[in-house]
Amino acid sequence: MSKIVISINAAWNIVNFRLGLIRALREAGHEVIALAPPDRHSARLQALGIPYVPIAMDKKGLSPLGDLRLLVRYWRILRRLRPDVFLGYTAKPNIYGSLAAEALGIRVINNVSGLGTAFIRMGLLTRVVSTLYRIAFRRSETIFFQNEEDRDLFIGEKLVNPRQARLLPGSGIDLERFRPVPNEPEKEGFVFLLIARLLWDKGVGEYVEAARRVRAALPGARFQLLGFLDAENRTAVPRTTVEAWVEEGIVDYLGEAEDVRPFIAAADCVVLPSYREGLPRTLLEAAAMAKPLIATDVPGCRHAVEAGVNGLLCPARDAEGLAAAMMEMIRAPGRLRAQWGGAGRARVERAFDEKIVAALYLKAIEEASA
Repeated sequence: MSKIVISINAAWNIVNFRLGLIRALREAGHEVIALAPPDRHSARLQALGIPYVPIAMDKKGLSPLGDLRLLVRYWRILRRLRPDVFLGYTAKPNIYGSLAAEALGIRVINNVSGLGTAFIRMGLLTRVVSTLYRIAFRRSETIFFQNEEDRDLFIGEKLVNPRQARLLPGSGIDLERFRPVPNEPEKEGFVFLLIARLLWDKGVGEYVEAARRVRAALPGARFQLLGFLDAENRTAVPRTTVEAWVEEGIVDYLGEAEDVRPFIAAADCVVLPSYREGLPRTLLEAAAMAKPLIATDVPGCRHAVEAGVNGLLCPARDAEGLAAAMMEMIRAPGRLRAQWGGAGRARVERAFDEKIVAALYLKAIEEASA
């Protein structure tokens, strides 16, 4: 069996999105070590019996010297741990962790879970990041993508070899943990919920503007935001802006939560007006709980939402279009919304079960170790 290092840019990401995979790897006999910057979730990894190694990382920094230091940190840590396989997620672990692992002769499997700001706002940064990906991925055994558009973009730009690229149905959903719950008694006002890091690229601005438009027609409608404020990201929404929205009475900011299920259960519809995604886990979790969805018609989101089947799609960066979809959702008969929710649950069961993801990883590890 193999010693595996899994590296992501935040311990919270491992705790919230990768525990099912780690459990499957350990049940298959592999040793798994988590490598990520420390945060308040680091202790949770240790409490779960998962060996954890901290690594300092400036997630939004663009300093070449800072990134060179990160590369050296990865090289030193991986030289000490000597894993058989390195699993990389998110940009900097994928780039600098992979480069260090390859220099040490460690097999590499990458996961491009989304392309982020560099590929949403095209420019010099896009060219720099593309070059780094091309160099870092040249010797990777497998590179998982979460939608066809991201995979085809990387192949078309010659950032990866087609033989390396495979599709993965997101990070996988625990269908026992995320399951439908009985509806609450009738409550006042239709409740929309957006779960995301509070970034402009997640469409938070359009969500708030759409809320203004909908509430002008239906003052009882409610709009909730759940997710990290003060994210280390160049497109982070300032805390003062969110506080102003709350003061205006347009949205309710719910903070951040270890467990999103009670908030999904209390919502009538979950919304994600993002500009681009890999495969948005929040939408899949909500679908698994049989909630109807609204999302933008962009890569990733349209893989989670099939218009007229489990929810509605609207144009990206278009508050008016989002408001129209919200009004359509409110006015839809309850039985139709329930039908959309049921179709979403069936879709997640069929295509997005975390057991499917674990099986694909186990196969890739086995092939890499052959």
